Amino acid sequence: MTPPRPGLQVAVVMRRERVAGPMSRWQPWRWVLDQVLPQAPGQGEAPRLLAQDENGQRWLHPGFRVQLFRDEAEGYFLNASSPAPCWFVLWRMEEQASLADEAIARPAAVSLSYHEAGRWLDAQETVEQLPAPPAVVAWMRAFAEAHYAPEPRRRQRPQSFQGLQDRFGQPASVSTGKRLGPGQGEGP
Repeated sequence: MTPPRPGLQVAVVMRRERVAGPMSRWQPWRWVLDQVLPQAPGQGEAPRLLAQDENGQRWLHPGFRVQLFRDEAEGYFLNASSPAPCWFVLWRMEEQASLADEAIARPAAVSLSYHEAGRWLDAQETVEQLPAPPAVVAWMRAFAEAHYAPEPRRRQRPQSFQGLQDRFGQPASVSTGKRLGPGQGEGP
């Protein structure tokens, strides 16, 4: 039997805030990632409104499991060794008639891997980040150090020793002898 994969249960808080200035003519509200918190007992799985006033709303989205995978160890290493290690949260706008009168931002996944966040961005998803607490960074760093071994750097061959090729990929040669023009042959 394989041991359980290391992981943390977290909840995500999304904030709807009023847009100020000239941009508010086109978009009066915007959604931003507010917090990633440890999952509290009894929070359940369903999103719920935490606070609301004339300037915005805060929604709690519990029930996310952040797991660490061996094949993502390099992504954790990159995150842990960066100047500002962080959580990455992928979220989407969803119509939730039963939850709110308008569309709400709904987190879909939470990760600590740079590589996973990069794949999400390559897929044109909305990804935001928040600083990870020191205890989570230490946990992630310990996992990365245990499972990631950087590939040894290979010595690059100096350019002067590489074979020459013409623009068609065929072997080429360079002559260092003096080139003589027509009628300038060697003497008698």
